[in-house]
Amino acid sequence: MSTTQRLWRWRSNPLRRREDVVEAWIVLVVWVLAVAGGALAGLVTARAAEDEYAEQRAHRHAVRAVLVSDAPRDLTVDGSPDGRVQGSVRWAAPDGTSRTGHTLVDGGLKAGARLTVWLDDRGRLVLSQPPGRVRSDVEAALFGAAAVLAVAVPVFGAGAVARAQLDRRRMAHWDQEWGLVGPRWGPKT
Repeated sequence: MSTTQRLWRWRSNPLRRREDVVEAWIVLVVWVLAVAGGALAGLVTARAAEDEYAEQRAHRHAVRAVLVSDAPRDLTVDGSPDGRVQGSVRWAAPDGTSRTGHTLVDGGLKAGARLTVWLDDRGRLVLSQPPGRVRSDVEAALFGAAAVLAVAVPVFGAGAVARAQLDRRRMAHWDQEWGLVGPRWGPKT
C-alpha cells in the first residue's frame, strides 16, 4: 500500500467526509499514545524493577543457620508449592548473640541440619535469597513488557470504540443519502 493510499484522509478530496478526518486524527492520536506512552511506562517500570532487585541484592545477606526441629514432609501444612515448609532455625547475629526464627526450609530435613538463610540489614529473616543479576534482568524486562501492554491495550481499545462509533455514524449518513438517491434510480426489486 503506497503512502498516498494510507494518507488519503489527510488530502483534500471532495469525497472526504468529516468523519474521515476525525478518524484520521483518532488513528494518529492512538498510535502516538500507545507507542510513546507504552514505551515510557515500560522503561519506567523496568527501571523501577531493576532498582528494587539491586536494592535487594545490596541489603540481603546470607547467614549459616541450624535447623532447630525436624521439618515436616507434609506439604499441606504451611507448605509452599516448591516443597519448602516452615521450619525453626537458629543463627548467630553479627553482634554474636543467638537468634531464632521461622523461615521456609526444604521438607524432611532433620534437626541440626545446616542451611543458609537470608537476613535483611536489620537482622530479620527474609523468605528468599535476592534474585541473581540475570534473573532480575529478565523479570524487569517482563514487568516492562507488561506495563507496555497495560498502556497500549486500553488505548487501542478506546480507539477501536471511537472508530466503531464513527462507522455507525457513517452508515446512518449513508442510509439517509440512499433514502434520497435510491428512489431516483428506478423501481425497487
